[in-house]
Amino acid sequence: VAAMAPAQARTPVADDAVVALAALPTEARETEQLIRRNGPFPYAKDGAVFGNRERQLPRQDRGFYREYTVKTPGSTGRGARRIVCGGREVAAPEACYYTGDHYASFKRIVQ
Repeated sequence: VAAMAPAQARTPVADDAVVALAALPTEARETEQLIRRNGPFPYAKDGAVFGNRERQLPRQDRGFYREYTVKTPGSTGRGARRIVCGGREVAAPEACYYTGDHYASFKRIVQ
């Protein structure tokens, strides 16, 4: 009997699900600049390992992805917007993704 692969609740971000950096909100562009400068970040959780438990991003080893808060005007907390970047070097990520809905969906950020 052949073993079946475990079912995934959601499919990873589609190859065509992209957003231009210039099209993101100002706060997201500012966060992206902070990531490339390796901070300083305004929130204590910025730079924390993102576990990809939702399985929305391409599968990688734990520790590959890190999450960063995108400020949300009018929000008293961190809000729902994030940038998640993956790569071996924190300040030189291989790919970054934007979510405006707290990890329910992602778009790969392109220049």
